[in-house]
Amino acid sequence: MAHYVRSAAFVLVSFFVAAAAQAQFQPQVGQAGKDVIWVPTPDDVVERMLTMAQVTPQDLVMDLGAGDGKIAIMAARKFRARAIGIEYNPEMVKYANANAKAAGVAGEGVGKAVIRHGDIFATEFSQANVITLYLLPGLNMKLRPQLLSMRPGTRVVSHSFSMDDWEADEISTLDGRRAYFWVVPANVMGSWSLEMQGAGGQKLDLTLEQAFQKISGSVALGAMQAGLRAARLRGAAIGFSYVDQAALRRDFTGQVNGSRMEGSFRDEKGGEGRWSATKK
Repeated sequence: MAHYVRSAAFVLVSFFVAAAAQAQFQPQVGQAGKDVIWVPTPDDVVERMLTMAQVTPQDLVMDLGAGDGKIAIMAARKFRARAIGIEYNPEMVKYANANAKAAGVAGEGVGKAVIRHGDIFATEFSQANVITLYLLPGLNMKLRPQLLSMRPGTRVVSHSFSMDDWEADEISTLDGRRAYFWVVPANVMGSWSLEMQGAGGQKLDLTLEQAFQKISGSVALGAMQAGLRAARLRGAAIGFSYVDQAALRRDFTGQVNGSRMEGSFRDEKGGEGRWSATKK
């Protein structure tokens, strides 16, 4: 009987010691993580990052490498988004969720934030509308292929570090700190069959070249390849113009949906109509 009492007492003491240790955990700036050391992002930079991404209550924000959870927490509290952070350190996960609870936004759903334990390189995040990062250049580049495969129009924001030759759509600077913003572009590289309704049903071969969100190309006008003007791509939204053999400029705007595009066009003489294109 005495042995049982001593064993129970030992378990109880161990529980309270562990609980006290957990309650006393405080992250230290510069502490080692799986791939990076922990350095918190200043609140004003966090707010600018989420503002750049134009976060709304309709968005799912995923913070990769969540640390103390402040990005996910602000996304939920100030922008009313659904926010999920991914953090490798289990003690930081507990700490970040405690911060979310203290901020009144703990949980899952609109205006809520939860920090999950996980490895960002083994996490499925394709359902997110907004991705936030404060990693290192090499880690950004490791993630880049996965980011570029996300739905066109997904917004990506990184504190301090770029994506090399994937140029940012916006760079904001605050107190010497930089935030980089990208919109994931649709994949339009290749040859397309373009058809216009309202211009005699004209059919043209369209060729597009692409380097991330920057595009160029040409349309075949008989034996001539007429270069595109003002070619632009933002997410799934595309636009371009060309001048035909009669010196008439036509302007096209539309949306990309996988191997198909469609939209409207108009010319300088007031002619207008619909167009569609299918990838060859």
